[in-house]
Amino acid sequence: MTDIEISNKAKKLDIRKIAKKLDISSRYLECYGKTKAKISLDITKKLERKNNGKLILVTSTNPTPFGEGKTTMSIGINDALNRIGKKSVVVLREPSLGPVFGIKGGATGGGYAQVVPMEDINLHFTGDIHAVETCNNLLCAIIDNHIFQGNALRLDLNRIAFQRCVDLNDRAVRNVILKYDNKGLERNDKYNITVASEIMAILCLATDITDLKRRLGNILIGYNQNGKMIFARDLKCVDALALVLKDAIKPNLVQTLENNPAIIHGGPFANIAHGCNSIIATKMGLKLADYVVTEAGFGADLGAEKFLDIKCPLANLKPNAIVINATIRSMKYNGGVIKEDINKENIEAIKKGIENLKTHILNMQKYTKNIIVCLNKFDFDTEKEIKFVKEYVEKMGVLFEISECFSKGSLGGIKLAEKIIELCNQKVDYKPLYDYESSIKSKIETICHEIYHASKVDFGELAKEKIKEYEKNGFASLPVCIAKTQYSLTDDQKVLGAPKGFTMTVTDVRLSSGAGFIVCLMGNIMTMPGLSKEPAYLKMKISKNGKISGLY
Repeated sequence: MTDIEISNKAKKLDIRKIAKKLDISSRYLECYGKTKAKISLDITKKLERKNNGKLILVTSTNPTPFGEGKTTMSIGINDALNRIGKKSVVVLREPSLGPVFGIKGGATGGGYAQVVPMEDINLHFTGDIHAVETCNNLLCAIIDNHIFQGNALRLDLNRIAFQRCVDLNDRAVRNVILKYDNKGLERNDKYNITVASEIMAILCLATDITDLKRRLGNILIGYNQNGKMIFARDLKCVDALALVLKDAIKPNLVQTLENNPAIIHGGPFANIAHGCNSIIATKMGLKLADYVVTEAGFGADLGAEKFLDIKCPLANLKPNAIVINATIRSMKYNGGVIKEDINKENIEAIKKGIENLKTHILNMQKYTKNIIVCLNKFDFDTEKEIKFVKEYVEKMGVLFEISECFSKGSLGGIKLAEKIIELCNQKVDYKPLYDYESSIKSKIETICHEIYHASKVDFGELAKEKIKEYEKNGFASLPVCIAKTQYSLTDDQKVLGAPKGFTMTVTDVRLSSGAGFIVCLMGNIMTMPGLSKEPAYLKMKISKNGKISGLY
């Protein structure tokens, strides 16, 4: 059966019954039908005195075109923990419509490890991403209206720093020209995908409404004609922006196929944004459950690095365990095997491609020793291949376990869950990779050398100028969010495995002063993806009675 067929056949409990599993009273629920609800932030005061549960981060090797199943693994681990009697909740990001209709498809897990209602979550859900998009574009409209109405702040039209967004893969709006009616004015602009917008980052990093408003006010919108920075608060629009997000700031409660609780909130990409669900959702989960399973987008070089160097320090979080999800076919792919031969046994290719997994293990060990490698097992994986990977990982002194959650649900993840509990009972030894007080350039170089293993970092002239300007204006101590391809440790998506002796190229840096980090663009990365030649939407159907198929 397809994922959506499995999802449609699942017995879904009333969301109020799911809430009771986390001891959430109905007074704190805002129900969206029978299977979705928002959790009121009023509950945070009630939860203040409760101890935090254990935090489990699920990350991965560099993704391949086949998908490695990181979200599936997170959901499966949560179900397995609940099956063995632990009070656990999975806390995930919301899917973006860009990849849903594009090459990737949805992001609600797969097989028998899914969150439901799958079709709702993958489409409009509770409207959070739409609210982010509206908030973003409202600010853009305010900026342009200010210019049209006389430009009292004397904004330089060539130095507007805030851009429009849309939650679709639409390459045609990567570069646009804006015209101001009969004013004879025009300027160049561009669109980002909504999940890479600063508003999305702000929603995910804000701790409450007050902090949300502070961050919105701190957004750099551009420069005046004297070169002075102008911020959103200068337009006196902060409350208007915040009220658009008044519901979006509340986490969403849904369930897994096995009727275990799942909190889904926020959706930044990890290749061009910071790749983590909201701080509010994660912290709420830690108060509501004894174990919180969460994931960070794409491979450990992107999502996990940002989780550990941006989200954790800002939110005062410390992971108790890190799960590195891997697949046999990802090792074959990184070892040079072509798509047509990917399901054939090939130990030699695995020996070469496993270097990518090794690099991610070594990288995570720079943050903590509490690591386990989980092999997401497929039917075509042979015992010989699995044995090789197991022995390789264990020789590195790292725990190893197989998961069959995709095909068996929680029953396929019990041994993995038990080993994760062992890790969670060990001492927490987490530390971030770099000191925020070091220079912007130094932080970028540290990530490039320590995580990507580059031998050299080249900074373009534009990047150099902007770094100098940001440090001059007091933003040197912000963390760095690197935007680069997810498919490679390098900034070239075609370079697979674990390359050495390469150069990373910094093409641009952007200040996200509201979110509170510096975005560093590497190589030819773009913040607006495009659709492929055969996108996922080609397979989607909806019948006259509203039944959906082809969504995955």
